[in-house]
Amino acid sequence: MPRLVVILGDQLSPALASLEAIATDDVILMAEVMAEASYTKHHSHKLVLIFSAMRHFADTLQQLGHQVLYLKFAEYPSVLSMTDAVAYALTKHPELSSILLTECGEYRLEQEIARWQEQFNLPLEQLSDDRFLCSRQQFANWAKDRQQFRMEYFYREMRRYSRLLMNDKNQPEGGKWNYDKANRKACPPDLAQIPPLQFEPDAITRDVMMLVEQHFTDNMGDATTFRLAVTGKQARQAFLHFVEQQLAQFGDYQDAMLLDQPFLFHSICSMYLNIGLLDVRWMCLKVEQAYKDGKVPLNAAEGFIRQLIGWREFVRGLYWLLMPEYKTRNTLAAQRPLPAFYWTAKTQMRCMQQAIQSTIDYAYSHHIHRLMVTGNFALLTALNPDEVTDWYLAVYADAFEWVELPNTLGMALFADDAVLASKPYAASGKYIQRMSNYCQHCPYDVKKIYGEGACPFNALYWGFLDRNSEQLGGNARLQLAYQQWHKKPEQEQQAIRQHADLILNSLEKL
Repeated sequence: MPRLVVILGDQLSPALASLEAIATDDVILMAEVMAEASYTKHHSHKLVLIFSAMRHFADTLQQLGHQVLYLKFAEYPSVLSMTDAVAYALTKHPELSSILLTECGEYRLEQEIARWQEQFNLPLEQLSDDRFLCSRQQFANWAKDRQQFRMEYFYREMRRYSRLLMNDKNQPEGGKWNYDKANRKACPPDLAQIPPLQFEPDAITRDVMMLVEQHFTDNMGDATTFRLAVTGKQARQAFLHFVEQQLAQFGDYQDAMLLDQPFLFHSICSMYLNIGLLDVRWMCLKVEQAYKDGKVPLNAAEGFIRQLIGWREFVRGLYWLLMPEYKTRNTLAAQRPLPAFYWTAKTQMRCMQQAIQSTIDYAYSHHIHRLMVTGNFALLTALNPDEVTDWYLAVYADAFEWVELPNTLGMALFADDAVLASKPYAASGKYIQRMSNYCQHCPYDVKKIYGEGACPFNALYWGFLDRNSEQLGGNARLQLAYQQWHKKPEQEQQAIRQHADLILNSLEKL
């Protein structure tokens, strides 16, 4: 009996489990629906990427001989959600006897899908998403009975399982599991970035750009500047460009920041991976081969592979293990509203301006921008986790809740009861000065802790530690910082508190 095979917008992989199981008389449903396009205020480039990639993928499926029912945005007034799309498809094809799909990536949508069997009175089968190395059940088994979840130990299991960068004695290449300490060099200011590969929009993409410009006029970004890959072939070209031209320097400078150089040596391929245009195993094998061929150093290859099979798989596992309660956590009771400059980049703080402007222009900023600039500022100023996590989910093209929520709530905001990180990633302006040349071009003085013209990050950092001393004072990894705070004379401490309070009460003026 024929089935309805539902393909979601982040499942654009020929090897998707549900496509591997498809029969000749099955009908594939793909739909651009308002509910998915508007549950947060997605960046215009993110919308163009997903809609255009979906349309290209649907064309490929049709060329392969599959029967595809594709519902374009705004062309079906009664279809506003994936549930509406399934109802429409079943009306058009009453012969369909069941619904098949690969498990989705977000808890919110999974709850909607779970109601389909009863709502449509048809069997519903959801297959495990084997595009990930570690299934939800495998992660739950790994996490069982552990008092702490630490990515490093999970990562080692993934290395052993995948055999990536392992020698013939089942030991890590080079004798160490992790070369993170070799990946924290500041970038020389005269070292120019190698830009990522970009693509001129074809007719399909241009149509989508016009659609987004028409229907999402208030969303961040300019759809007409979109130049991302929208097919698997283009995404593979973009990634190979990274491996051949950028990866060798990625390892040393992956944490570095330079003025007006938002990409440096980053791949800008996470958005392709997260919607299915790239395969994680293929990517890692290409990086491993580049190391074996002597084209890139070990710290570059290991650092990149760790992000994919370590961090990416780890946060996905935590997300599905702990949802939905996880999303409600707010360990430090942060409640301050998100400042308007997160949407406009209109701030005098050069580091924040650079990170947010990159976000506006490209629906992208790299992980240190996200963690140690915009995330650090949100942590230090006690911004409301709901508003902050929604912002990150909305503005980045690679953001889906399974990957965005743990990274933001746990890593950046330390709001998840220390599940993801063992300490808050709080830092003063000294960190930004060390890893960038932003401070040289900023009206604020990074050398001043308080007083007129002082870098806001400095007083905010000490104010954060002071304000949260009851909860954080016993953290072993913060002992040195607290010792430094307690050594400061009471008069200086009071001046810092007053300056921090002044900043907190006038965030919009920074």
